[in-house]
Amino acid sequence: MGSLTIRNIPDEAKHLFRQRAAANGRSMEEEARQMILAAVATDRTKQNNMWEFIYEASRPGFNLPEAPDTPASYAIFDE
Repeated sequence: MGSLTIRNIPDEAKHLFRQRAAANGRSMEEEARQMILAAVATDRTKQNNMWEFIYEASRPGFNLPEAPDTPASYAIFDE
């Protein structure tokens, strides 16, 4: 297997990466490996069905974007 060395990573990025790996129950090396594999995977959206998406979404490390914090409003229909 090949290896990869990445230099000049900002300290804050490394700290956040370490936290992410710990939250996923992985070493930093394994977390990086999983991220690289996910990044280079072929078009996964075509491969996954709804149940696979739900399964993957329930695993640690998957975060949905937060909804905007704006109040709801009624639709206005002007004629």
